[in-house]
Amino acid sequence: MTSRRLVSVVTVVLILAVLVPVGLSIWLAHRQAQETFIKELDAYASRVVMRTQKVVQQAKLALKEIDQFTGTPCSPAHLLAMRRVAFANHYVQEMIYVDHLQPVCSSLENHSREGMLPPPERITPDGYQAWLTTQNDIGLNRIMAALGSERHVVMIDPLSFIDVLPFGAWPIDVSLVSMTTNRLIASSGGFNPAIWQQARQSTLTRFQQKGILYDVRRFPELGLAIITAASLDPLGKNLHRQLLIWLPIGVLMSLLIAFFLLRMLRRLQSPHYRILDAINAREIEAYYQPIVALGSGKVVGAEALARWRQADGRFLTPDIFIPLAEQSGLMPQLTQLIIETVFSDLGPWLQRHPDQHVSINLDPGDLVSKRLPPLLSTLLTRWQLSASQIALEITERGFADPKVSSPAIAELRRAGHAIYIDDFGTGYSSLSYLQNLEVDILKIDKSFVDALEYKNVTPHIIEMAKALGLAMVAEGVETKGQLEWLRSHGVQFAQGWFYSKALPKEAFIVWAEENLQPYQATPDAS
Repeated sequence: MTSRRLVSVVTVVLILAVLVPVGLSIWLAHRQAQETFIKELDAYASRVVMRTQKVVQQAKLALKEIDQFTGTPCSPAHLLAMRRVAFANHYVQEMIYVDHLQPVCSSLENHSREGMLPPPERITPDGYQAWLTTQNDIGLNRIMAALGSERHVVMIDPLSFIDVLPFGAWPIDVSLVSMTTNRLIASSGGFNPAIWQQARQSTLTRFQQKGILYDVRRFPELGLAIITAASLDPLGKNLHRQLLIWLPIGVLMSLLIAFFLLRMLRRLQSPHYRILDAINAREIEAYYQPIVALGSGKVVGAEALARWRQADGRFLTPDIFIPLAEQSGLMPQLTQLIIETVFSDLGPWLQRHPDQHVSINLDPGDLVSKRLPPLLSTLLTRWQLSASQIALEITERGFADPKVSSPAIAELRRAGHAIYIDDFGTGYSSLSYLQNLEVDILKIDKSFVDALEYKNVTPHIIEMAKALGLAMVAEGVETKGQLEWLRSHGVQFAQGWFYSKALPKEAFIVWAEENLQPYQATPDAS
């Protein structure tokens, strides 16, 4: 992945890093508040079910105890036994002795005045009869729960089932509904019958309606539905409390993640990583500027020039990114990329034209690299080219330390590579420096070519090169007058916009094929 893509990714991640933790903290706060709310409602509903089970279990134990009485029914002893059992089991409101569903006496009345009980609405799994009835001996006009054995019936106030205090910070209402008759049996607050109708038609055990959360539990043993309900209004207050906890955590996480991502972004935008990514992605290309023999106008080769295409399609000039690569210590990698690109681009063309060559610029650091000679040798063998077809250009700085540069240059020359000294005269050395350099060709910098009319040191450079037996290539030739002057002074080769600008490989091959024969050069139309 290139640095541009990484920067884009990191930028998106940075935005998400700011938004996601805050959003997540809000979501967690809402979820925590909702879970707390639901947990309390669920816990309360479970306690109501447990209370109902406890009341029913106590009623069954009371029936088992009174059924053990063997004396005369409704005798003083029997009445006393029923009263004792009813008193000992405080959920039991009344205990009745029945004869074939006909109440005879009870713990409250020596002689019951109630009519015959209807057939039981259901039989529990362990054989007890169950009713929801308004019949009682004390004149209460409300539904009572009745649980009976063969001879006795206990009456229970349904409010006993729901007499549970909520432990939460908000009120919770509970209602009992008959699943058989759909009647409201008992309620601790208001109850909407439509809620039970909705619950009957759905398999949901929990649902919301008009800002109220309902929990539905069924108690088949008595045919009851237990419906707990709580307003969602307190949920907002609880959410506010949870936000005070979670939101600062989310903001802190956002700041920490943003801090680390910004550091990463600055790192990715550094020149070192941008150029390294460009090299690894092979985004830096080679363009080729033809080198022409001044005597014949025939192309003899080209100089490979690095070009770095940017995201907007424009090229970053070498005088910008080459110094950055040098400062970043990436010139060996860049040089290797350009060398490999030259062979890949022009290997087949150079095979067909063994008299042509390509010159490649080297950095002073490349001379001390042990990878350069074997790399060139491997590529020459692979593409079946002669070493003379690959020339190497070195600036004056490359010869600054003769103890280092001389052995490396000598090795390259022995391998068959021509050595150019590039940009001579623009650095710190004097003209006399030439006599100590082991080079084959001297390149006259464009700045001297531009100043020919001022009769500067260019003629002296040319004469010294001739004296040392060096061939010359003039750079930056743009006019016919410059060409004629250089040719008249014995300069053998030239390159510049008078012939052609640097071209991509396909365009260079087309241009070169058209200029392989001697001709009278004309200015490049482009």
